[in-house]
Amino acid sequence: MTVYRERLWAAPWLYLATALVIPATLIVFAPINMVTGIVCAVVLYAGCVTGLIVGSPIIEVTSDELRAGRAHIERSYLGVAESFDGSEATLQRGRLLDARAWLLIRGWVSGVVRVPILDENDPAPYWLLSSRRPAEFARALNDRTGDNLPPAPRS
Repeated sequence: MTVYRERLWAAPWLYLATALVIPATLIVFAPINMVTGIVCAVVLYAGCVTGLIVGSPIIEVTSDELRAGRAHIERSYLGVAESFDGSEATLQRGRLLDARAWLLIRGWVSGVVRVPILDENDPAPYWLLSSRRPAEFARALNDRTGDNLPPAPRS
């Protein structure tokens, strides 16, 4: 059963920024053939937009596991998640970041959630995940009622 689900869509300004491929393509192909230039520009822009859509990772919390993009981990290996927003999130992505942490962060998403990993065989001390709703995401991870899991240890 899915408890929380979020797709990290690209920000609208990225779709506009990738539109710059249109005039760039026209500049290259217009001296050769304008119709070819227009067709190439449309195809390249469509490819860029498709890449932004397909490349948007999904974060999902189920009763059994946490999925972040292609990575997944059982919830029994997770500690108490913490949410950060604003300047605190910037610190977590910057000065306070452990180089061993596993990251799924997007620059256009301001909030992050830090999820400690309790598995001693895992080299990553925690996962740092971008989220547009970090408090709700952390609450979904920390709420273990109805799950077949022991309560999360407090650190």
